Amino acid sequence: MRDVRKWTAQLWQLVQRRREPVVVQTLRSAAAATVAYVIALRLSPEPAPLTAPLTALLVVQVTFYATLTNGIRRVNSVVAGVLVAIAFSLLVGLTWWSLALLIVAALAVGHLVRVDEYVAEVAISAMLVLGVTTVGFTAWARIVETLIGAVVGMACNLLLPPPVWVDEAGQSIEDLARRVRQLMLRMGEEAAGRIPWEQAAERLHEARRLDHDIVRVDAALRQAEDSLRLNPRVREGLLHRVVLRTGLDTLEICTVVLRVLARSFTDLAKARGAEDLFPPRVGAVVEQLLSEIADAIVSFAVLVTTHLSENAESAEARLTAELHTAAGTRDRLAELLQEEVREDWANWQLMGAVLTEVNRIIAELDTEHRTRRLLEELDRVSREQREKLPRTTRLRERLGVQEDLWRNRTGFGERSG
Repeated sequence: MRDVRKWTAQLWQLVQRRREPVVVQTLRSAAAATVAYVIALRLSPEPAPLTAPLTALLVVQVTFYATLTNGIRRVNSVVAGVLVAIAFSLLVGLTWWSLALLIVAALAVGHLVRVDEYVAEVAISAMLVLGVTTVGFTAWARIVETLIGAVVGMACNLLLPPPVWVDEAGQSIEDLARRVRQLMLRMGEEAAGRIPWEQAAERLHEARRLDHDIVRVDAALRQAEDSLRLNPRVREGLLHRVVLRTGLDTLEICTVVLRVLARSFTDLAKARGAEDLFPPRVGAVVEQLLSEIADAIVSFAVLVTTHLSENAESAEARLTAELHTAAGTRDRLAELLQEEVREDWANWQLMGAVLTEVNRIIAELDTEHRTRRLLEELDRVSREQREKLPRTTRLRERLGVQEDLWRNRTGFGERSG
């Protein structure tokens, strides 16, 4: 009884989360596999046509674009494997040495027909078909079941539209920005006093570990980009992809500069030994500046990932104000460093490098710089698409459905669906 209640509670939680992409994908996969099995029971000569639901389960990926491409490759891999098996059955039959040759030939054919991750499926299909006595009967059944599963999997996207993973990618970008902010705040607090160089080196290691976070965010972003391709629920998919991608590129540049800044702090801590990392009045300004830049990085991430025009406008205004404040603090730091260098020339290269690095981050976050970069990327991607699909581009132009990819400056994150 307790297990039944627990199972019921879990099922209710799943129903309550029905709008989440993971839940949507789970339900889509289960529905596609079930429908494919029911159809295969009527059309396939096999008593248990499990190849159909298996194919549907593999074909129904998290995005429509992946579903379409995976469906075609999987059908090609199965047909290729069946043909190889029929050829071997007519020539040599099944022996230990013919099985080895079959696997080699099937894998080679899989690479030739370019089925990518389904190369192994060519060999599997060939072995399954060759291992039975009625090769023709089994080969035909496997092809039919594979076609049923692929068709059902792709048709599932028309009845149950695939989820859009933009929000999840946006959340990953914001989480990355907040981790960068926390590291910058810690570095700023330590810059206001004396720290051992080992402690400064630990901050350098933390900055290097941000590379792993960027890899995870990049994977989430690729999934979101695929979910926008050929998705009927989304308009201006190109704009959304470019906005998120250029936003992540900017954050990646900021993390690289932050790593260089942490290296400068480490070298400076070694050089100054028992003294404070910076002279007292300089250290206080460095702490304030890093705090202001850290807040600006989070505001930049919010600007990139927001999807309402009102939120985008307020996020841009907040980012502009924070960058203006940070620029004023940077100028004050430059004046203080200039005065310190006049009194003591020691370590002036490292202190000057700190100023250069924070100035680079401010320049990367600048809204006008981002506007130019986004326009350039949109032009580049649009040009590549026109070169790859010239006929499709001409058709869209004739039908008058070519989208205006850049409506206004506050529409960075506007999306629908």
